[in-house]
Amino acid sequence: MTFDDIGDTRAAAEWNLASTKRALDELFRLTLQYQSSGAYWELLRFIARFRSYSPFNAMLIHVQMPGAKYVATPNRWLRKYGHGIKRAARPLVILQPRGPVMFVFDVSDVEPRLGAPPLPREIVDPFEVRGGKVGNQLELTLENARRDGVRVSERDFGANRAGQIGSAAPGSTHEFPIRSSPEQDCVKVPVRYELQLNGDHSREIRYATLAHELAHLYCGHLGTPDERWWPDRRHLPAQIREFEAESVCYLACQRLGIDNPSEEYLAGYVRDATETPQISLECVMNATGLLERMGHERLKVRNESRR
Repeated sequence: MTFDDIGDTRAAAEWNLASTKRALDELFRLTLQYQSSGAYWELLRFIARFRSYSPFNAMLIHVQMPGAKYVATPNRWLRKYGHGIKRAARPLVILQPRGPVMFVFDVSDVEPRLGAPPLPREIVDPFEVRGGKVGNQLELTLENARRDGVRVSERDFGANRAGQIGSAAPGSTHEFPIRSSPEQDCVKVPVRYELQLNGDHSREIRYATLAHELAHLYCGHLGTPDERWWPDRRHLPAQIREFEAESVCYLACQRLGIDNPSEEYLAGYVRDATETPQISLECVMNATGLLERMGHERLKVRNESRR
């Protein structure tokens, strides 16, 4: 197999994964599974607590088994925890990175083998809130945002304003380091967006604000420089844009175990409205997953499509 073949195989796998997500988004829209605001709120709370898998896979688990607590593959259950799968147990299907699907089983569908130790607390009580403080996720997210042309600055907005994002004046550039370069070479990236944070706020509030404003960007509310990166959805109603951004912020923060104002917004919406706005679950999950990656690893420079 040549390098071109390997590249084609990976590209095909990524396209299949993307098309699967689009198909699921269409399925949820047509079946109205989360049209009820209460059902949508329960989905978000489940995904927020289900930290072991990506937001999209947590959503798939909830669709198949809303009461699931902790899932793993049969091999992981046996090898790490000494537990086997019960007879007639129902497998759950989730997406596998760079592959089709994988099958996992909930803790309720496994049983201990002879001599197996008790299950650890993170499995018995996986929804326990942890942490409460932002680590280096704030700095890493800020750095990774630079590759998309986001220039972040801090200023004093006063107590009642956290931040904002908007388009930048054309002509400016900033540098983004090339991850694969041992000399830490940099490339010049056009500054496309200006994001301002309230410098008087705590690290946790600044992270929540950053997540909210970047959610607007990655959900396509400000357009896109390249449709392969995120979609252009500039013409959505303001209510849908805000609901999607609040959803992403809530998930990103809750999965880190930190409080955030989006919980109050979403809970209030559920109290006041019976139906969920016509949002895109795919965009919400994709944006949340991207923010999580941005907070855990230095991402590669984006490749712009040739025009």
